[in-house]
Amino acid sequence: MKKEIHVVGAVIIKNGKILCAQRGPSKSLPYKWEFPGGKIEEGETPQQALQREIQEEMLCKVEIGDQIEYTVYEYDFGIVHLTTFYCTLIEGEPVLTEHASIKWLPIEELKTLDWAPADVPAIEKLTKISLLNE
Repeated sequence: MKKEIHVVGAVIIKNGKILCAQRGPSKSLPYKWEFPGGKIEEGETPQQALQREIQEEMLCKVEIGDQIEYTVYEYDFGIVHLTTFYCTLIEGEPVLTEHASIKWLPIEELKTLDWAPADVPAIEKLTKISLLNE
């Protein structure tokens, strides 16, 4: 039986662009792009976990908005349950502490990056929402 891993991701939007984070070389899925976030700890809500993870990983604070997507993806190392949320920066600017790189991209350019598979459904949804709003 594979390990079940519950994680959260932040779709941080600033000036019409979305923060994309590239995983480091020593992580699973090295150099794949993802929405920043991490594991939900025992006793945390997904929103609490996301606030803590962004504070730890990016040294900034976010306000958590609506849920965008919930995805289950089976990797060789386990089954990832990813919940993504819209987020707004409320304090500080993202700083690289764990990621190899970060980029701010408009929605229509998100698909140009090599994303971790669990993040792809959220990108598909964001792209559809963006097209509907044009």
